[in-house]
Amino acid sequence: MNQKRSSTLFIAEVAVFTALAYLLDFAAGILSLKIWPQGGSVSIAMVPIFLMAYRWGIKGGVLTGFLLGLLQFILGFSQIYTLVQGFIDYFVAFSVVGLAGVFAYLVKNSLSKGEKGKWMTYVIMGAFLGSVLRYLCHVVSGIVFFGEYAPKGQPVAIYSLLYNGTYMLPSFIISAIIIILVISAVPNRLFLQKN
Repeated sequence: MNQKRSSTLFIAEVAVFTALAYLLDFAAGILSLKIWPQGGSVSIAMVPIFLMAYRWGIKGGVLTGFLLGLLQFILGFSQIYTLVQGFIDYFVAFSVVGLAGVFAYLVKNSLSKGEKGKWMTYVIMGAFLGSVLRYLCHVVSGIVFFGEYAPKGQPVAIYSLLYNGTYMLPSFIISAIIIILVISAVPNRLFLQKN
């Protein structure tokens, strides 16, 4: 694929997958019924970020995640109490999800060889890495900015670990399952073509 066409395809896919991630997160926010009063929801918004990370590598994943955070920030779907907290919880947290792209080559290589068990393992490892990094961003933000909400006598760090874990663990598991189903369903050539 020539460079100009590849760049145009990359930009178009980033735009489409960012919009999809935003819509998925928006729907999750509505359906969460305000279970998490300081923000957070079980969401599959990471799925488009992971797909871009496996298709285009780190640059595709990080850019898609960053733009998702930007959309949430601009469109008012975010819960921002301070600029630093907003930056950590939205821009940094969703950008680091895209670091799952470190497994892009391994996923593509395993797909090209028909090694189903291997590519599924690499997809899960990438999803775990991206989810853990996002989780750590939210935990740090929770410790620094939301400590006042911890129950009396409970250490703020434990409160933040538990609070953020209640939505991040299910989000990781559901996202990993969906990614495996999507990659299994689409023709391998979509992931294997030269970008």
